[in-house]
Amino acid sequence: MTPTLTTSRLFLTPLQLADAEQVQPLFAQWEIVRHLNDRVPWPFPPDGVRTFYLESALPAIGRGEQFHWMLRLKDHPEQIIGSICLVLPGPVHRGFWLGLPWQRQGLMTDAVQAVNRFWFEDLKQPVLHTKKAIANQASRAVSLREGMRVVSQSEDAYVSGHLPEEHWELTAEEWRARNLDSQKASHDQSLRHLMK
Repeated sequence: MTPTLTTSRLFLTPLQLADAEQVQPLFAQWEIVRHLNDRVPWPFPPDGVRTFYLESALPAIGRGEQFHWMLRLKDHPEQIIGSICLVLPGPVHRGFWLGLPWQRQGLMTDAVQAVNRFWFEDLKQPVLHTKKAIANQASRAVSLREGMRVVSQSEDAYVSGHLPEEHWELTAEEWRARNLDSQKASHDQSLRHLMK
């Protein structure tokens, strides 16, 4: 079962087939798909999201191999703004996209933090791997903010063509150490505030 996750600004709700209607116009944008793997068809078909959910995502969820969430702002929970997924097994464990109107607000960083916690604490995974086109600067920035490291480079076929890419890694030990440091900093800040 895919649980609902929350952050200070977001609900991450389990994917449902009914979500396809709202997701289709958000996802079928060149700026969204150009840095995705070329398994994504372009031009994107009018039933592309529904077909993907029926033929790929929902069966994988049913087998316990994937976890897919819809991102929704707590202020407007009826509106889907993007999606994030985790994949077991596989060389690439996480993928995400965010609708254009909600980019550059730190929302995907919030979602990634919640999903990473689920990956390491609930699923007890030892390492998280992902990859991305080097040209995908926004996605690279998310990985840097979460403390991931580039472990190798290669090339692969993306919707926009054959591109150089980076393979990123975050171990459970690194994630736990980073979260302990973050909790300690937050605790210290709260103490300083109380002592004023």
